[in-house]
Amino acid sequence: MTMKKTITRLLGGAAAAAVLSTGASAQEITLKLHQFLPAQANVPKLILDVWADRIEAKSEGRIKIDRFPSMQLGGTPPGLMDQAIDGVADIVWTVVGYTPGRFPSTEVFELPFMVEDARAASCAYWKMFDEGMKDDEFASVKILGTWVHGPGMLHTADPVETPADLQGMKIRGGSRLVNELLTLTGATPVGMPVPAIPESLSKGVIDGTTIPWEVTGALKIPELVENHTEFEGPALYNLGFVLAMNKDVYAGLPDDLKTVMDENSGLDFSIFAGGVQSDSDGPARELAVDMGNNIITVSDTSEWQAVVNPIYESWVADMASKDMDGQALIDRAQSLMSGECKGAKSEM
Repeated sequence: MTMKKTITRLLGGAAAAAVLSTGASAQEITLKLHQFLPAQANVPKLILDVWADRIEAKSEGRIKIDRFPSMQLGGTPPGLMDQAIDGVADIVWTVVGYTPGRFPSTEVFELPFMVEDARAASCAYWKMFDEGMKDDEFASVKILGTWVHGPGMLHTADPVETPADLQGMKIRGGSRLVNELLTLTGATPVGMPVPAIPESLSKGVIDGTTIPWEVTGALKIPELVENHTEFEGPALYNLGFVLAMNKDVYAGLPDDLKTVMDENSGLDFSIFAGGVQSDSDGPARELAVDMGNNIITVSDTSEWQAVVNPIYESWVADMASKDMDGQALIDRAQSLMSGECKGAKSEM
Protein backbone atom coordinates (compact mmCIF):
# COMPACT_ATOMS: atom_id res chain seq x y z
CA MET A 1 0.00 0.00 0.00
CA THR A 2 1.34 3.42 -0.94
CA MET A 3 1.96 6.11 1.65
CA LYS A 4 -0.77 8.26 0.06
CA LYS A 5 -3.35 5.45 0.39
CA THR A 6 -2.33 4.87 4.00
CA ILE A 7 -2.82 8.53 4.89
CA THR A 8 -6.14 8.62 3.05
CA ARG A 9 -7.45 5.57 4.92
CA LEU A 10 -6.33 6.95 8.28
CA LEU A 11 -7.70 10.43 7.83
CA GLY A 12 -10.75 9.83 5.65
CA GLY A 13 -13.37 12.30 4.45
CA ALA A 14 -12.85 16.01 4.31
CA ALA A 15 -9.67 16.02 6.39
CA ALA A 16 -7.90 13.64 4.00
CA ALA A 17 -9.08 15.60 1.01
CA ALA A 18 -7.70 18.79 2.51
CA VAL A 19 -4.35 17.25 3.38
CA LEU A 20 -3.93 15.58 -0.01
CA SER A 21 -5.28 18.51 -2.01
CA THR A 22 -3.39 19.17 -5.24
CA GLY A 23 -5.91 21.55 -6.80
CA ALA A 24 -6.24 19.21 -9.78
CA SER A 25 -9.07 16.88 -8.86
CA ALA A 26 -12.67 17.87 -9.60
CA GLN A 27 -14.07 16.95 -6.18
CA GLU A 28 -11.64 16.95 -3.31
CA ILE A 29 -14.06 17.39 -0.40
CA THR A 30 -17.53 16.00 0.15
CA LEU A 31 -19.68 17.55 2.88
CA LYS A 32 -22.90 16.12 4.31
CA LEU A 33 -25.75 18.63 4.76
CA HIS A 34 -28.52 17.35 7.04
CA GLN A 35 -31.93 18.90 7.75
CA PHE A 36 -35.47 17.96 8.74
CA LEU A 37 -37.74 19.03 5.87
CA PRO A 38 -38.60 17.09 2.69
CA ALA A 39 -36.35 17.93 -0.26
CA GLN A 40 -39.22 19.60 -2.14
CA ALA A 41 -40.05 22.06 0.67
CA ASN A 42 -39.21 25.72 0.14
CA VAL A 43 -36.19 25.99 2.44
CA PRO A 44 -34.28 23.03 0.95
CA LYS A 45 -35.32 23.87 -2.61
CA LEU A 46 -35.02 27.66 -2.62
CA ILE A 47 -32.35 28.32 0.03
CA LEU A 48 -30.18 25.34 0.99
CA ASP A 49 -29.87 23.93 -2.54
CA VAL A 50 -29.17 27.40 -3.95
CA TRP A 51 -26.46 27.94 -1.35
CA ALA A 52 -24.93 24.46 -1.81
CA ASP A 53 -24.96 24.77 -5.60
CA ARG A 54 -23.24 28.13 -5.29
CA ILE A 55 -20.53 26.70 -3.01
CA GLU A 56 -19.93 23.88 -5.48
CA ALA A 57 -19.73 26.30 -8.41
CA LYS A 58 -17.52 28.87 -6.67
CA SER A 59 -15.15 26.10 -5.55
CA GLU A 60 -14.98 24.92 -9.17
CA GLY A 61 -16.14 21.47 -8.10
CA ARG A 62 -13.58 21.01 -5.34
CA ILE A 63 -16.37 21.00 -2.75
CA LYS A 64 -19.35 18.67 -3.22
CA ILE A 65 -22.28 18.95 -0.85
CA ASP A 66 -24.44 15.86 -0.42
CA ARG A 67 -27.92 16.82 0.81
CA PHE A 68 -29.83 14.65 3.29
CA PRO A 69 -33.44 15.84 3.84
CA SER A 70 -36.05 14.54 6.28
CA MET A 71 -33.48 13.42 8.88
CA GLN A 72 -32.11 10.72 6.56
CA LEU A 73 -28.90 10.47 8.59
CA GLY A 74 -30.94 9.52 11.63
CA GLY A 75 -31.83 11.24 14.86
CA THR A 76 -34.49 13.88 15.49
CA PRO A 77 -34.61 17.60 14.60
CA PRO A 78 -33.70 18.75 18.14
CA GLY A 79 -30.46 16.75 17.82
CA LEU A 80 -29.24 18.42 14.64
CA MET A 81 -26.96 20.94 16.34
CA ASP A 82 -25.21 18.18 18.26
CA GLN A 83 -24.81 16.27 15.00
CA ALA A 84 -22.87 19.24 13.62
CA ILE A 85 -20.77 19.48 16.77
CA ASP A 86 -20.09 15.73 16.93
CA GLY A 87 -19.44 15.31 13.20
CA VAL A 88 -22.42 13.07 12.40
CA ALA A 89 -23.11 15.69 9.73
CA ASP A 90 -20.73 18.33 8.41
CA ILE A 91 -23.43 20.99 8.03
CA VAL A 92 -26.93 21.22 9.49
CA TRP A 93 -29.89 23.54 9.13
CA THR A 94 -32.04 23.74 12.24
CA VAL A 95 -34.43 25.77 14.38
CA VAL A 96 -32.55 27.17 17.37
CA GLY A 97 -35.72 26.98 19.47
CA TYR A 98 -35.76 23.18 19.19
CA THR A 99 -33.31 23.15 22.13
CA PRO A 100 -34.90 25.49 24.71
CA GLY A 101 -32.49 27.56 26.78
CA ARG A 102 -29.41 26.56 24.80
CA PHE A 103 -29.21 29.69 22.64
CA PRO A 104 -30.97 32.26 24.84
CA SER A 105 -29.87 35.43 23.02
CA THR A 106 -31.54 34.30 19.80
CA GLU A 107 -34.94 34.30 21.53
CA VAL A 108 -35.06 38.09 21.22
CA PHE A 109 -36.37 37.56 17.67
CA GLU A 110 -39.07 35.16 18.90
CA LEU A 111 -40.74 37.71 21.18
CA PRO A 112 -44.37 38.44 20.25
CA PHE A 113 -44.95 41.31 17.84
CA MET A 114 -41.21 41.98 17.70
CA VAL A 115 -40.47 41.42 13.99
CA GLU A 116 -42.20 43.02 11.02
CA ASP A 117 -39.70 42.37 8.22
CA ALA A 118 -37.82 39.07 7.90
CA ARG A 119 -34.94 40.60 5.93
CA ALA A 120 -34.34 43.33 8.51
CA ALA A 121 -34.59 40.79 11.35
CA SER A 122 -32.23 38.35 9.63
CA CYS A 123 -29.75 41.18 9.11
CA ALA A 124 -30.02 42.18 12.78
CA TYR A 125 -29.71 38.54 13.85
CA TRP A 126 -26.42 38.16 11.96
CA LYS A 127 -25.00 41.41 13.30
CA MET A 128 -25.87 40.45 16.87
CA PHE A 129 -24.41 37.00 16.27
CA ASP A 130 -21.21 38.63 15.07
CA GLU A 131 -21.16 41.02 18.03
CA GLY A 132 -21.29 38.35 20.71
CA MET A 133 -23.29 35.18 20.11
CA LYS A 134 -20.50 33.59 18.05
CA ASP A 135 -18.14 33.60 21.03
CA ASP A 136 -20.76 32.51 23.54
CA GLU A 137 -23.75 30.31 22.64
CA PHE A 138 -22.30 29.28 19.27
CA ALA A 139 -18.65 28.87 20.20
CA SER A 140 -18.72 25.12 19.45
CA VAL A 141 -19.78 25.44 15.78
CA LYS A 142 -19.03 27.46 12.67
CA ILE A 143 -22.20 29.41 11.86
CA LEU A 144 -22.74 30.10 8.17
CA GLY A 145 -26.10 31.86 8.32
CA THR A 146 -28.70 33.19 10.77
CA TRP A 147 -32.23 34.11 9.77
CA VAL A 148 -35.91 34.20 10.69
CA HIS A 149 -38.99 33.13 8.73
CA GLY A 150 -41.90 35.33 7.71
CA PRO A 151 -44.79 36.10 10.06
CA GLY A 152 -45.73 33.25 12.36
CA MET A 153 -49.47 32.61 12.52
CA LEU A 154 -52.19 30.16 13.51
CA HIS A 155 -53.74 27.32 11.51
CA THR A 156 -56.67 25.77 13.36
CA ALA A 157 -59.61 23.41 13.07
CA ASP A 158 -61.96 26.05 14.51
CA PRO A 159 -61.72 29.78 13.67
CA VAL A 160 -59.59 32.02 15.88
CA GLU A 161 -60.12 35.79 15.91
CA THR A 162 -59.33 36.72 19.52
CA PRO A 163 -57.04 35.23 22.17
CA ALA A 164 -60.10 33.87 23.96
CA ASP A 165 -60.89 31.67 20.96
CA LEU A 166 -57.75 29.64 21.70
CA GLN A 167 -58.85 28.67 25.20
CA GLY A 168 -58.87 24.91 25.60
CA MET A 169 -57.30 24.25 22.21
CA LYS A 170 -54.23 22.04 21.89
CA ILE A 171 -51.85 24.00 19.67
CA ARG A 172 -48.42 22.98 18.44
CA GLY A 173 -45.76 25.51 19.36
CA GLY A 174 -42.33 25.69 17.75
CA SER A 175 -40.26 27.05 20.64
CA ARG A 176 -40.24 27.85 24.35
CA LEU A 177 -41.48 31.40 23.87
CA VAL A 178 -44.21 30.38 21.43
CA ASN A 179 -45.41 27.85 23.99
CA GLU A 180 -45.42 30.60 26.64
CA LEU A 181 -47.45 32.79 24.28
CA LEU A 182 -49.99 30.01 23.76
CA THR A 183 -50.28 29.43 27.51
CA LEU A 184 -51.13 33.09 28.08
CA THR A 185 -54.02 32.85 25.61
CA GLY A 186 -55.46 29.83 27.44
CA ALA A 187 -54.38 27.27 24.87
CA THR A 188 -52.51 24.10 25.76
CA PRO A 189 -49.12 24.20 23.99
CA VAL A 190 -47.84 20.97 22.48
CA GLY A 191 -44.15 20.93 21.56
CA MET A 192 -43.17 19.06 18.42
CA PRO A 193 -40.91 19.55 15.39
CA VAL A 194 -42.47 20.59 12.08
CA PRO A 195 -42.45 17.12 10.45
CA ALA A 196 -44.79 15.75 13.15
CA ILE A 197 -47.52 18.33 12.51
CA PRO A 198 -49.53 16.67 9.69
CA GLU A 199 -50.02 13.34 11.46
CA SER A 200 -50.82 15.07 14.75
CA LEU A 201 -53.49 17.19 13.05
CA SER A 202 -55.00 14.27 11.15
CA LYS A 203 -55.25 12.15 14.31
CA GLY A 204 -56.63 14.97 16.46
CA VAL A 205 -53.62 15.04 18.75
CA ILE A 206 -53.60 18.81 18.24
CA ASP A 207 -56.33 21.27 17.23
CA GLY A 208 -54.00 23.56 15.35
CA THR A 209 -50.45 24.71 14.84
CA THR A 210 -48.23 27.76 14.71
CA ILE A 211 -46.20 27.99 11.51
CA PRO A 212 -45.72 30.62 8.79
CA TRP A 213 -47.60 30.35 5.50
CA GLU A 214 -44.42 29.33 3.69
CA VAL A 215 -44.25 25.74 4.95
CA THR A 216 -47.99 24.98 4.86
CA GLY A 217 -47.89 23.65 1.29
CA ALA A 218 -45.21 21.03 1.94
CA LEU A 219 -47.09 19.88 5.05
CA LYS A 220 -50.52 19.98 3.32
CA ILE A 221 -51.90 22.07 6.18
CA PRO A 222 -54.76 23.64 4.13
CA GLU A 223 -56.06 20.10 3.57
CA LEU A 224 -55.99 19.32 7.28
CA VAL A 225 -57.48 22.52 8.78
CA GLU A 226 -59.79 25.13 7.26
CA ASN A 227 -58.97 28.19 9.36
CA HIS A 228 -55.92 30.43 9.21
CA THR A 229 -55.31 33.50 11.40
CA GLU A 230 -52.78 36.08 10.22
CA PHE A 231 -51.78 39.44 11.71
CA GLU A 232 -51.14 42.81 10.10
CA GLY A 233 -48.00 44.67 11.15
CA PRO A 234 -45.45 42.96 13.41
CA ALA A 235 -45.81 39.18 13.52
CA LEU A 236 -47.42 37.24 16.35
CA TYR A 237 -44.06 35.47 16.56
CA ASN A 238 -41.05 34.40 14.47
CA LEU A 239 -38.59 31.55 14.77
CA GLY A 240 -34.85 31.72 14.24
CA PHE A 241 -32.71 29.35 12.19
CA VAL A 242 -29.00 28.67 11.74
CA LEU A 243 -26.92 26.94 9.12
CA ALA A 244 -24.11 25.45 11.20
CA MET A 245 -20.90 23.64 10.25
CA ASN A 246 -18.59 21.38 12.21
CA LYS A 247 -15.69 23.54 13.37
CA ASP A 248 -12.98 20.95 12.74
CA VAL A 249 -14.22 20.26 9.22
CA TYR A 250 -14.18 23.97 8.47
CA ALA A 251 -10.72 24.33 10.01
CA GLY A 252 -9.48 21.46 7.84
CA LEU A 253 -10.39 23.18 4.59
CA PRO A 254 -7.59 24.71 2.49
CA ASP A 255 -7.49 28.49 2.91
CA ASP A 256 -8.93 29.17 -0.53
CA LEU A 257 -11.92 26.93 0.18
CA LYS A 258 -12.44 28.59 3.56
CA THR A 259 -12.67 31.81 1.56
CA VAL A 260 -15.30 30.27 -0.71
CA MET A 261 -17.37 29.29 2.33
CA ASP A 262 -16.96 32.67 3.99
CA GLU A 263 -17.69 34.78 0.91
CA ASN A 264 -20.92 32.90 0.23
CA SER A 265 -22.17 32.81 3.82
CA GLY A 266 -22.69 35.38 6.55
CA LEU A 267 -24.72 38.59 6.42
CA ASP A 268 -25.71 38.61 2.76
CA PHE A 269 -26.71 34.95 2.78
CA SER A 270 -28.71 35.45 5.99
CA ILE A 271 -30.71 38.32 4.47
CA PHE A 272 -31.26 36.25 1.32
CA ALA A 273 -32.52 33.25 3.32
CA GLY A 274 -34.90 35.25 5.50
CA GLY A 275 -36.19 37.09 2.46
CA VAL A 276 -36.80 33.92 0.46
CA GLN A 277 -38.76 32.33 3.29
CA SER A 278 -40.85 35.46 3.72
CA ASP A 279 -41.45 35.82 -0.03
CA SER A 280 -42.65 32.21 -0.14
CA ASP A 281 -45.56 33.05 2.17
CA GLY A 282 -47.62 34.59 -0.66
CA PRO A 283 -47.80 31.58 -3.00
CA ALA A 284 -48.54 29.26 -0.07
CA ARG A 285 -51.35 31.55 1.10
CA GLU A 286 -52.86 31.45 -2.38
CA LEU A 287 -53.15 27.66 -2.12
CA ALA A 288 -55.38 28.05 0.94
CA VAL A 289 -57.39 30.76 -0.83
CA ASP A 290 -57.90 28.51 -3.87
CA MET A 291 -59.18 25.75 -1.59
CA GLY A 292 -61.79 28.10 -0.15
CA ASN A 293 -60.37 28.04 3.36
CA ASN A 294 -61.30 30.67 5.95
CA ILE A 295 -58.53 33.29 6.30
CA ILE A 296 -58.91 35.64 9.25
CA THR A 297 -56.76 38.77 9.17
CA VAL A 298 -56.35 40.54 12.52
CA SER A 299 -55.75 44.20 11.72
CA ASP A 300 -56.06 45.54 15.28
CA THR A 301 -53.63 43.48 17.36
CA SER A 302 -53.98 45.49 20.59
CA GLU A 303 -56.01 42.80 22.38
CA TRP A 304 -53.47 40.15 21.42
CA GLN A 305 -50.57 42.34 22.48
CA ALA A 306 -52.14 43.04 25.85
CA VAL A 307 -52.41 39.30 26.51
CA VAL A 308 -48.91 38.26 25.42
CA ASN A 309 -46.75 41.31 26.20
CA PRO A 310 -45.97 40.05 29.76
CA ILE A 311 -43.56 37.67 27.97
CA TYR A 312 -41.18 40.61 27.57
CA GLU A 313 -40.91 41.14 31.32
CA SER A 314 -40.58 37.44 32.10
CA TRP A 315 -37.98 36.99 29.35
CA VAL A 316 -35.84 39.88 30.63
CA ALA A 317 -36.01 38.36 34.12
CA ASP A 318 -35.08 34.94 32.76
CA MET A 319 -32.13 36.42 30.91
CA ALA A 320 -30.99 38.19 34.07
CA SER A 321 -30.90 34.80 35.81
CA LYS A 322 -28.40 33.78 33.12
CA ASP A 323 -26.33 36.95 33.71
CA MET A 324 -27.49 38.36 30.39
CA ASP A 325 -29.04 41.78 29.75
CA GLY A 326 -32.29 40.94 28.00
CA GLN A 327 -33.45 44.55 27.70
CA ALA A 328 -30.19 45.49 26.01
CA LEU A 329 -30.75 42.68 23.49
CA ILE A 330 -34.29 43.91 22.81
CA ASP A 331 -33.07 47.47 22.38
CA ARG A 332 -30.23 46.41 20.07
CA ALA A 333 -32.49 44.24 17.91
CA GLN A 334 -35.10 46.98 17.59
CA SER A 335 -32.43 49.58 16.82
CA LEU A 336 -30.90 47.45 14.07
CA MET A 337 -34.25 46.53 12.51
CA SER A 338 -35.41 50.14 12.42
CA GLY A 339 -31.99 51.53 11.53
CA GLU A 340 -29.13 50.08 9.52
CA CYS A 341 -30.97 46.83 8.72
CA LYS A 342 -34.20 48.51 7.60
CA GLY A 343 -34.82 47.76 3.96
CA ALA A 344 -31.97 45.21 3.92
CA LYS A 345 -31.42 43.50 0.58
CA SER A 346 -29.22 40.63 -0.52
CA GLU A 347 -26.90 40.50 -3.52
CA MET A 348 -27.13 36.70 -3.79
